[in-house]
Amino acid sequence: MSSERPSPQPEGTPSYPPTLVQASSVPQKRALEDDHQPAISSPLNPDFRPSKPADDAPLARERASRAKKESLKKRESKGPLTTESSARSTPDPKGPITKQKKKAAPPAPTRYKLPAPKLSDFEAPKPPIFVDAHEKMAPDGRTIAFKETTEHVYNKRSFHYVHCIADPAFPSSQYYRQTEAEPFGPRFAFEDKSSHMFLDESGKHITTDRGFRMAKANVGVRQGRWYWECKITSGIPNRKRSEAGQESTNGHVRMGWARREATLDAPVGFDAYSYGLRDAKGQKVFMSRPKDFFPPGQEIQEGDVIGLEINLPSETLHRKVVEGQYNPAVDLVDDEPSPVETAHIIRERVPIRFKAHLYFERIDYHPSKELEDLMNPSPVISSQGGLGGATQKPGPTHPSPALRTLPHSSIKVYKNGVLMGTPFTDLLAFLPPASKPSSLHDAREGLDDGMLGYYPAVSVFRGGAAEVNFGPDFWYPPPDYGTQGDVEMTGSDQAPSSGLKKLRAIGERYDEQIVEDIVYDIVDEVDFWLQDGGVSGKGATAGVLRASAGVPTHYGLGGGVVGSEIKELVQDDE
Repeated sequence: MSSERPSPQPEGTPSYPPTLVQASSVPQKRALEDDHQPAISSPLNPDFRPSKPADDAPLARERASRAKKESLKKRESKGPLTTESSARSTPDPKGPITKQKKKAAPPAPTRYKLPAPKLSDFEAPKPPIFVDAHEKMAPDGRTIAFKETTEHVYNKRSFHYVHCIADPAFPSSQYYRQTEAEPFGPRFAFEDKSSHMFLDESGKHITTDRGFRMAKANVGVRQGRWYWECKITSGIPNRKRSEAGQESTNGHVRMGWARREATLDAPVGFDAYSYGLRDAKGQKVFMSRPKDFFPPGQEIQEGDVIGLEINLPSETLHRKVVEGQYNPAVDLVDDEPSPVETAHIIRERVPIRFKAHLYFERIDYHPSKELEDLMNPSPVISSQGGLGGATQKPGPTHPSPALRTLPHSSIKVYKNGVLMGTPFTDLLAFLPPASKPSSLHDAREGLDDGMLGYYPAVSVFRGGAAEVNFGPDFWYPPPDYGTQGDVEMTGSDQAPSSGLKKLRAIGERYDEQIVEDIVYDIVDEVDFWLQDGGVSGKGATAGVLRASAGVPTHYGLGGGVVGSEIKELVQDDE
């Protein structure tokens, strides 16, 4: 039909200027300062700069060059497939299988090659030899026979000693285990006292004819509430008020609590590792800084009985503090039960022969630089600000573990059964890494040998004498001694606890320490037995045992090698 309309023709693509095509087809990202820039200058836009031509404008997105991948056959010809080649490639069944990282094995004590024990090594350790020194008359009329202890070793030069004995039940431990020597029971430790100090044969009376010397007990505490007493048998005479100005001629006595690092050739409270009480004016002493504590006019005189109670948090909370996990907003009370699995106790030790005695020698814990700086701050202002960089006081969240304190910890003092107050709170932490071994002897850091803690300590000066009572029958027992200790603390700045631990006599720790030592010895024996292959005896390697140097040196522990003798330790009286 001629009247039909012509079919519509397709419209041509409109043409646009090159600049418009580029702007519409490729999204561009203009500079911030070019937004809304006018085409010409104006009084409001004096700093006009014409825009760059479109040809010079860089592309907003440039396509990255494509890396050429190798074929699967070519990659397989080069060797086993790795994770860098392709995540989708087929793994080679014959190739190495990547293993997950294993957790680090718990630390274990070092084993030393030792000679076979002698028959005498299986005999019980002998007590020290007591040599008569002098006698003193106690205020109650008793005569105390003081003696000098000989034929035993002293803890010094960064080494610590405990008695050991050979036992056929411990073949994997080279037959040696820890033991005790007479007199049995809680007392002053003969090895853990300064030289030139005199004791009685029970080990509970002490004196000296020289300057201040210290002795520590053979029992220490790590957690809980503990109490002991110290009676002055020779010191400031019990004078009348009219004679109060006269000088004492009977010596002086100080008592308190001390850590392993506390020096023995100084009084209690000399450094940051002990808290002491001074007989003169009844002052408290810490870091050699005496401060008034007793009411004016009162002091500690002959015949007085001073009771010292320490309160330490649980080891669970203690480890939170030293490991930097303590949160004051969350850990308000110390009511967490003790875990079933305790921390690893690692005792780096080796048998040492001293005259007729056999000892385990350990590298002792050494005073840290942080606490030395705390005691003697440097006057030089460091770059961190403050004196010697000490910009923060000791506390439970201090950056340095050595300067962290224990929440809910304190020391109370009683005089003749009367509570005098709480001279010390927020005691310094002692578990590793707050305590470190001496770095001069190539010792491993961060290990707890089970003997860290606070120990009863007494220091005497030129004729001063004291007697200790570690319980359970005290001269003046505290009011809550023997109860469950659920009484709330009043008048204390410490955070309230949901339930205070029972107050116990420090003497109860003696039996507990023996049980702990037996358990640790069995754990070490089983560990060494498993290293030797267990029942089958297979798996023992030549590298399991490490030969020692044969004698104690400044670079490690002493001992002996197979086929030789355990060399003797030589110590001079100083």
